[in-house]
Amino acid sequence: MTAFYTYHTPIGYITITANEKAVVKIAFGKKEGGEQEGSEQKETSQLKIASTQIEEYFAGKRRVFDFPIQPKGTPFQLQVWAALRQIPYGQTRSYKQIAEAIGHPKACRAVGMANNKNPLPIVVPCHRVIGADGKLVGYAGGLEVKKKMLELEKSTTFVC
Repeated sequence: MTAFYTYHTPIGYITITANEKAVVKIAFGKKEGGEQEGSEQKETSQLKIASTQIEEYFAGKRRVFDFPIQPKGTPFQLQVWAALRQIPYGQTRSYKQIAEAIGHPKACRAVGMANNKNPLPIVVPCHRVIGADGKLVGYAGGLEVKKKMLELEKSTTFVC
């Protein structure tokens, strides 16, 4: 069974979809009918755990998500998304740096396309990827949301 539920966050509504094992999708906004055919609108324990951790993130109390995720994508996309999860909280990387990190230094555009297809924004932190010139570029939730998330992380980063 796949279930979805919509939650209000500081960046607006998000709809989280999960199967019995893991969270499979996070979408910006309210999604009538869920993200997958046959999904049931029902708050499950899996969805509650994910929403609680996302709420903690926006409150500045969580830096790492530890609920199970199950993104679906091509092998290349999965490789990019795994690299995104390695970007430390409060830091950014360029598309080129991600391409180099996964062993495909000339695949900057392909990395950008994989970011665009990221089914788990916030948790797979594509908001931490910026242009080579340091500018904010492209984000499914909009550049204002990306900016807010980066500012949140910067304001709650502690220097030792």
